[in-house]
Amino acid sequence: MSAGSGSGHRIAVGDGISLFCGDHAGPAPVLCLPGLTRNSRDFGPLARHLSSGRRVLTPDLRGRGRSDRDPDWRRYRLDVYVADMIALLDHLDIEKVVVIGTSLGGLVGMFMAAGHRARVAGLVMNDIGPELDPRGMQRIASGMDKVRPAASWAEAAADARAANASALPDFDDADWSRFAHAVYREEAPERIVRDVDPMVGRALLESSVPAPDLWAAFATLQGLPVLCLRGATSDVLSADTVRRMLHIVPGMVTETIEGRGHAPTLDEPASRAALDRFLARV
Repeated sequence: MSAGSGSGHRIAVGDGISLFCGDHAGPAPVLCLPGLTRNSRDFGPLARHLSSGRRVLTPDLRGRGRSDRDPDWRRYRLDVYVADMIALLDHLDIEKVVVIGTSLGGLVGMFMAAGHRARVAGLVMNDIGPELDPRGMQRIASGMDKVRPAASWAEAAADARAANASALPDFDDADWSRFAHAVYREEAPERIVRDVDPMVGRALLESSVPAPDLWAAFATLQGLPVLCLRGATSDVLSADTVRRMLHIVPGMVTETIEGRGHAPTLDEPASRAALDRFLARV
């Protein structure tokens, strides 16, 4: 499909996999990358906010949303996601983007910049850094085994609230309903499921690929415009890690988002203001 507000593309990226990518018309492209089990719908409000002055690309990573599931779960890993995003930019004939990445999406953006510096004009790391707090990683890993289908959207919203209330303490019933519709999909009547391949969880727990050196990749960002957002109560990105990041990349801009854990939605006024300031100077 052609670019336009609310339009999208299906793009072949290799391994027989095609990805869906939303495309909101505008100049100066921004690439929005979601977290481990999330999808492009997380960025709907942000895309509408930014699209007056930016072209906003919102892909679903392989195994999520409207992108293909991978028949080989071992390919659900960081280097493959990076290659997918470079293939997407090549397909769309986009030379350079600002990457806005939440959680896993921030790591994908970091390795895009580390390995393909000419393609990244700036990077927003939303509640993620080169050191992951074991508390949050344990919570995420254990939580993936507990996800169950819901019989209704109300039940899905209740499950979403139970799993995420500590990170989003001010959400009301309408917020949780919107959250559920972004994270779940209706597979059949009375069967609402998470919109992610369950094998993504297996890849997280059983990967035999050596973990990449996150700090070495982060150190390559010196000189690149970087914004790091941290939820004030995050159990994934610690304040100590942010301080160490600032020592390595002194030009990094940081913002703490009050009333948020892992991760800020990017719809908070403080998040929007920080993003707008950052994008204005990139």
